[in-house]
Amino acid sequence: MRSPVPDYLREVLDSLADNTNGEVADYIPDLAQANPDVFGIAVTTVDGRTHSVGDDEVEFSIQSISKPFAYAAALTDRGFDAVAAIVGVEPSGEAFNELSLEGGTRRPKNPMINAGAIATHSLLGASVDERVSRALSFFSTLAGRQLSVDESVCRSELDTADRNLAIAHMLRNYEILSDTAHAVVEGYTTQCSINVTVRDLAVMGATLAAGGVRPGTEERIVSRAVARQVLSVMAGAGMYDAAGHWLTTVGIPAKSGVAGGLLGALPGQVGIGVMSPRLDKHGNSVRGVKVFERLSDDMGMHLMAAEPYGSSALRSMSDTSGELRVEIQGAVRFSGAESILDALSHDTGTGTVVFDASRVDRFSDVGRRMLLEGMRRIKLDGRDVVLVDPDGVLPDPDLGDGTFPLPR
Repeated sequence: MRSPVPDYLREVLDSLADNTNGEVADYIPDLAQANPDVFGIAVTTVDGRTHSVGDDEVEFSIQSISKPFAYAAALTDRGFDAVAAIVGVEPSGEAFNELSLEGGTRRPKNPMINAGAIATHSLLGASVDERVSRALSFFSTLAGRQLSVDESVCRSELDTADRNLAIAHMLRNYEILSDTAHAVVEGYTTQCSINVTVRDLAVMGATLAAGGVRPGTEERIVSRAVARQVLSVMAGAGMYDAAGHWLTTVGIPAKSGVAGGLLGALPGQVGIGVMSPRLDKHGNSVRGVKVFERLSDDMGMHLMAAEPYGSSALRSMSDTSGELRVEIQGAVRFSGAESILDALSHDTGTGTVVFDASRVDRFSDVGRRMLLEGMRRIKLDGRDVVLVDPDGVLPDPDLGDGTFPLPR
């Protein structure tokens, strides 16, 4: 059986392919030349599986999506108190390139706007080279591969960095920055010019979602406390002046970039990366936002859609006498159902598949739909499907064609 998750992502991508609303970021010469039709989606589970479709290997500059990761590096290197001394955590309610300083402390309001990101970048080292090296190394570790800087994009942005330079000069005037404004902006611009793919973003986001452990390697990159702090600030301020609307409608901690990238990290479940260069008035990818809205609505990924998680959904899977027995337990949501489907996708048997739901507390709507789709695909493969459900936790298990799994 092939996992239906990539097919679902393909359907989402295809449904939005004709959406040409928005414009590329024309105020940065190199970004103005971007191919507006590039479109890729990737999802990485906290267990380490990545599903991706479309232009998933096309590299693009990370831009403002670098902000949460630079914040994580600064918290790791300097500690919470030192970082809090120069940048706050409150939503600004203003555009990303406003000065947005607190009245008393003159700290930038949060690390997701340019003023706060410039201040945060200044904590990554004593010189331009040190700061850029730290950002590049840290981002590469998060992605699990060596990343590189797009020098052309970097030069293009430095040529148009007057507003960021003005912000940096003001921050230095208030003694938020210790290095010169030009040196900090040069390093910050280079940080924003690091190239990534949507697959990189999904893995990086999943590392935050997994509490700081990179999925698939079990390597701890940041502490659980740092991951929690970064996700919290992303939830409150990651989408700039649209953050409140985003949190209530989509409910996935996220960060956008003007190259068209969009990062999401849903605690305990998945990291998400989307790339589509056309932007809305807030500077967010038009098709990227639509993808996240679909994931939130279709897959029950809203952060506030609180349901009991339970333990690992797949209790065991064993093959005896030519019969594959799949024991399920706990509360089955998207991530649990995905793990069951992934395990089934690796099975090469031909005999009956028995789903034992006797230890299941409940299925979320998406968990139910995903499991039934898995059953349907197994049946299409020519195998018998049996359901053990003494408590009726999977009522009306129609496989979509008017047939049902065999009872036992």
